[in-house]
Amino acid sequence: MEASTRAVLPPGPPLPKLLQTLGFVVSPARFFDACRSRYGDVVHFKTLFDSGFVMVFDPTLVKEIFKGDPDQLRAGPANELLGPVLGERSVLLLDGAEHLRQRRLMLPAFHGQRLRSYERIMREATDREIDSWPVGEPFQALRSMQALTLDVIMRAVFGVSEGERYRELHRRIREMLDPISQPLGVLVLTLSLARRVRGGSTVQRFEERRRRVDELIYDEIERRRSDPDLADREDVFSSLVLAEDEDGRRMTDQEIRDELVTLLVAGHETTATALAWAFDLLLHDTRVMEELARRLADGDEKYADAFVKEVLRIRPVIPGVGRVVHREPFELAGYTIPVGMEINPSIASIHRRPDSYPAPAELRPERFLEDDPPDTYTWIPFGGGTRRCLGASFATFEMRVVISRVLERATLEAVEAEPDAIQRRGITMVPKNGAPVRLAQAPRAARIAEAAAA
Repeated sequence: MEASTRAVLPPGPPLPKLLQTLGFVVSPARFFDACRSRYGDVVHFKTLFDSGFVMVFDPTLVKEIFKGDPDQLRAGPANELLGPVLGERSVLLLDGAEHLRQRRLMLPAFHGQRLRSYERIMREATDREIDSWPVGEPFQALRSMQALTLDVIMRAVFGVSEGERYRELHRRIREMLDPISQPLGVLVLTLSLARRVRGGSTVQRFEERRRRVDELIYDEIERRRSDPDLADREDVFSSLVLAEDEDGRRMTDQEIRDELVTLLVAGHETTATALAWAFDLLLHDTRVMEELARRLADGDEKYADAFVKEVLRIRPVIPGVGRVVHREPFELAGYTIPVGMEINPSIASIHRRPDSYPAPAELRPERFLEDDPPDTYTWIPFGGGTRRCLGASFATFEMRVVISRVLERATLEAVEAEPDAIQRRGITMVPKNGAPVRLAQAPRAARIAEAAAA
């Protein structure tokens, strides 16, 4: 009797998979809002890429998921599409004790004083990018931020800063990332790689480019292991080489390679996109622009931090996160989610809830300066729980440093009258036209503040 009366899956649209897929790709916000209005805060979907999954729109339910047993709700299988690119030892694909070990080994490189040590690298990379901008001519903020964040990754994460080695690694990485940066590119590519589709020129080119990047990474790992001054280096790469777990074991070469590529793929394009959105929104909102410039001139960084959080709320780069039910069914909101099915808290939809964010479409950094700011279940651009993004602090810190430096030295103007449209590109949501901007006049000289900042 109990089994016969118990609910199983939540309701969802009866549309064919093709139409649901188009809803996800063409107009996800409108599609999700319509489904939530009709079916509630837990909805069952089907697409061409997934025979069935559950999307969650309620922060209370998100809390249950993030605080759930990580052995029952696994994130690794939800990210397995990226496995052929990142590698099987990536922290994104691991679960259980293996995931916790890798996470503990990586965490020290992204917190505390270590994070502050990257500030000079970020500021200098911003200066180089500003000095490359044409005066009076439109250019894409997205493309510029991609160049900037890759430069930061090369220097702060890989620890390679000058000379032929820097140029060669930079070139090979850019070649490997190009197909991933295209609309639907990462989906088509990873599906082909995962299914071992051979003969396709796109797959063959990518595998050769990945091999060329790996060749340099493994060579650099060998160099670092034999470097007598390794402990004096501050880059993430060296930190991973030196890291030891509680049993005194260090990462293998493959683990280091996979984590470096994970940081590259997960941290480069995403931060670049977030920065492009930041400038696109800022240049279309005079009130926020003036307040941010005033606060920064007064040495107040709190408003800048709040602005970064609000950008990630209103324009989350990743629209959702996933957990796959493992071992036994998961009870959620009166429904029973079967083993093997994925549950997706919708970041974008949760960030648009009027009960959490009054006037959710408006850019209001002040939301994060109030006595009761959004919590870790209503603001989730980096996921949550034990799977919260390791690079969250690095990304938000980099955004604040870059934005502050640009406002200090440059006068940017919006090219279009309205903010750029949102386009889904693989697993990210990017400015459709690259967030075009214009440099109104030659950059100002940087203030001599490096010594004080250090």
